[in-house]
Amino acid sequence: MTDVDSSLLPEGLEDRLPAEAATTTRVMRSIQDVMHGHGYDRVLPPMIEFEKSLAARMAGIQSRRMFRFTDPSSLRMMGLRSDHTPQIGRIAQTRLAEAARPLRLMYAGQVLTIKSDGLNPAREKLQCGAELVGADNLAAATEIVSIAVEALQAAGARGVSVDFTLPDLVDTLAAKAFPLAPEQIEAVRRELDTKDAGGLRDVGGEAYVPLLYATGEFDSAIEKLSAIDAGGALASRIAALRQIAASLNGAARLTLDPSERHGFEYQTWFGFTLYAEGARGPVGRGGTYRIAGNGKDEAATGFSLYPDALIDLLSASETPEDRVFLPLGHDRAEAARLRSIGWRTVAALSDADSAQALGCTHVLGAIGPEKV
Repeated sequence: MTDVDSSLLPEGLEDRLPAEAATTTRVMRSIQDVMHGHGYDRVLPPMIEFEKSLAARMAGIQSRRMFRFTDPSSLRMMGLRSDHTPQIGRIAQTRLAEAARPLRLMYAGQVLTIKSDGLNPAREKLQCGAELVGADNLAAATEIVSIAVEALQAAGARGVSVDFTLPDLVDTLAAKAFPLAPEQIEAVRRELDTKDAGGLRDVGGEAYVPLLYATGEFDSAIEKLSAIDAGGALASRIAALRQIAASLNGAARLTLDPSERHGFEYQTWFGFTLYAEGARGPVGRGGTYRIAGNGKDEAATGFSLYPDALIDLLSASETPEDRVFLPLGHDRAEAARLRSIGWRTVAALSDADSAQALGCTHVLGAIGPEKV
């Protein structure tokens, strides 16, 4: 191995240098402050768990995306988390099984996947989120969407937009309104994902073609969805979407793609994707889902934010903090007082140190900090 090789990181992993790390800390704190203010309590699950626990907690979790290895102590297969949500489900149904519902929990930390997603090469991501366990009704969905938007805006996101979807749409319609044989359902989902009207017709999904055009700006798309004659099968979902959209009261731009399923592997009747102006790709997803385990299923609603793209955007424009250079022999009591009121101080360690060399904006003088 050469010296150059020893300094490289694996594909999809990166260091956060001081400016980016400072922005990351601020963004995480801002997001968590919003969730905390709405009554969500933070939990800290471990990075590694038994693979079976991570993969079996919710339908749609893909264990093949996890880094897996054998635990030398138990000789059981372990998994490195690729998503916090199943861990929150485990905590809710075990350690907090007797806690009052609805249970409000939040989290923040890194997740890691074997392969990157689409055009985003990152395999390690920061994930912050909130889970409302014990409810997946209209009120829960409304609360979760509004908190997600508020958290992003508090972190510094501008031009937030919310794209609504109905993850179980095909299953709902296939049951009665637009019947499909079991072997047709996955084919119809696939053609809806690719937005292929011809492909839909070829697999017997002619009745599903209008869904391809019920997309775009929310007000117009929801009208197109309402016009689809599904015998009332979509009425409650359409009414719920209208109320959730109205509750945001213009806080975000709203769009609708009712058949979108990418990223909604375990969501049930409601899902949403979050975007922010200038940030590459989605910055969050959420929706309703079921937690399996302990012989029962439990309803839940939540969201996950992935703010790395937002951090990249914000760190380039954030103003550096002021720092006070403390010369040799400085007044330690005064330096402590400055730190207590929010100043950052950098102490000289030798005569060779200077404010300019250490990137300080001020020097501690006889009457306090003086601008360099």
